Amino acid sequence: MSRIGRKPVQIPSGVTITLSKDNVLSVKGPKGELKQQIDRDIQAEVKDNVLQFTRPTDQIRHRALHGLYRSLVANMVAGVTDGFSKTLELVGVGFKAANQGNLLDLSLGYSHNILFDVPKELQVATLTEKGKNPTITLSSIDKQLLGQVCAKIRSLRKPEPYKGKGVKFAGEVLRRKAGKSAGK
Repeated sequence: MSRIGRKPVQIPSGVTITLSKDNVLSVKGPKGELKQQIDRDIQAEVKDNVLQFTRPTDQIRHRALHGLYRSLVANMVAGVTDGFSKTLELVGVGFKAANQGNLLDLSLGYSHNILFDVPKELQVATLTEKGKNPTITLSSIDKQLLGQVCAKIRSLRKPEPYKGKGVKFAGEVLRRKAGKSAGK
C-alpha cells in the first residue's frame, strides 16, 4: 500500500467535505471553497472527522492515483483553513515590481516592462525597500494555482548561474558557477 495514500486526512473544525454523485469532492472552510474531480476508481470515505482514501487493486495506475488524490485533498484542507503564500525576489540592478490590483508590472532588464495578469483567485503584494531586493508576495487557498503562477513569473527571467540575477524564490539557494578566470 502507498504510504501517502494510506495516511488519513484530518478534518479540522469548521471544514466540511462533501462528495457528489459525479465524484467531485468539495472542501469548504473559513477561507473559501475548493473542488477536485476524483477518479472513479478511488473511493473516499469520511468517518469521525477523518477522510480516508482506498483503491480497488494494486495496479500501477491505482497506486499512483491513490497517493495523488490524498495529497491534493490534504492541500485543499490546509488551504481553506490557513492558506498558502510564496515570496519571489527580484535580484538585479534596476529590477522593479509594482502592482495595481491583480495586474503586476515587472521591469526585468528587457527593453519594455512586462505586464502580468495574475488570476483573481490570488492576492498580490509588492514591496520595495531601500537597500533590499524588491519582493512579490502571492497568496491563495489553491496550492496548485499558486505554484503554477509563481513558476510562470519566475520563468520570465530565470536566475542565471554567474551573478544570480533574475527572479528567484525567497530562500532559494542557487548553484553558482565560477566566472572566466583572469588572463596574464
